[in-house]
Amino acid sequence: MSVYVGIDVHRKRSQVAVIDQDGEVLANRNVPNGVKPILSVIGGLPAGMPAAFEAAFGWGWLVELLEGYGFDPHLVHPLQCKAIASARLKNDKVDAAILAQLLRADLLPEAWIAPPTVRQLRALLRHRIQLVRLRTLLRNRIHAILADHGHDRPGGCWSGPGRAWLAALELPAASREVIEDGRALIDARQEPIDRLDGEIRQHARRDPRVKIVTQLPGVGPFTALVILARPATSAGSPPRASWRPGPGSPPPSAAATAPSGTGTSPSRARSGPAGSCARRRRPPSGTRASPPATRPSPAAGARRSLPLRSPASCLPALTTCSLALRSGPRPPPQRPRRPRQRAYRTGGRQAPGELAQPHEPATPRSMT
Repeated sequence: MSVYVGIDVHRKRSQVAVIDQDGEVLANRNVPNGVKPILSVIGGLPAGMPAAFEAAFGWGWLVELLEGYGFDPHLVHPLQCKAIASARLKNDKVDAAILAQLLRADLLPEAWIAPPTVRQLRALLRHRIQLVRLRTLLRNRIHAILADHGHDRPGGCWSGPGRAWLAALELPAASREVIEDGRALIDARQEPIDRLDGEIRQHARRDPRVKIVTQLPGVGPFTALVILARPATSAGSPPRASWRPGPGSPPPSAAATAPSGTGTSPSRARSGPAGSCARRRRPPSGTRASPPATRPSPAAGARRSLPLRSPASCLPALTTCSLALRSGPRPPPQRPRRPRQRAYRTGGRQAPGELAQPHEPATPRSMT
């Protein structure tokens, strides 16, 4: 008998649901996170049973537990799992049972579970990114204090001459204390950053793919490792090249990149309600929802296969075009049109430029 497991993972506790091949719930318990509590619910199941769980906070230990005891883990994309988000009755017990039901029906929007080596590389890269961000935050704080007192050094404040210039400034006691503490914290962060840079260079030398990726302009060893540590495409979504428009449905790129003034947000465009409503909405009479099913030309196919650009990447070009339009000659202002006066019919022909007189009604005859 096939059994399916759905786990709703939280920080301290998790809800574990077990259903059979007919959809009947065999167990649905809330247990604390740990090896023994989880195995108390699913430990008696045979090896190879599938288990689904969302990519929540701290899911790495659950993957190692399931793989270590012979289960088949399935990581669920939380933003694409609409069955849980649209459920009328929502709690941990229902969420765990829905995950198991989706796993039984093979309807899970799965995400890629990276191997342990890739997860460790990700942790290393993220640690280095966080340290650099913290160092930048401290530097910006020192720059803000210098600007508050009207001091600025174009050559920078972090080289040898810059540090000497910074130490010789006459500043109030509180500002001097903030600057000195910031410099001490920056020096303390620089040592682990240099150590992580050496480890990242070693990882780059051992990976032959880095040499290929670094041939791209502007890509170094660090950026190449970040690219290689991420999946090429999501496992739950097909590539854009295989998408075909349905009758009356707009392309997803147009919905995702719609401006805010159109009323379609990127989150709703990704989740799909806008597209589903467009499929259900019937066009007015005399119009056609989609072009006739003809074979596209090679030029049209080539245009559709080009990579899509985000609105942020098009901002410089739009700014340049707007400046060019502003600097160009403006059209002369149009004079307002004079209101057209209606001429009353008098029976005769009206002379050009002469306004016709209104027709006077005939006086009634006197009764004599």
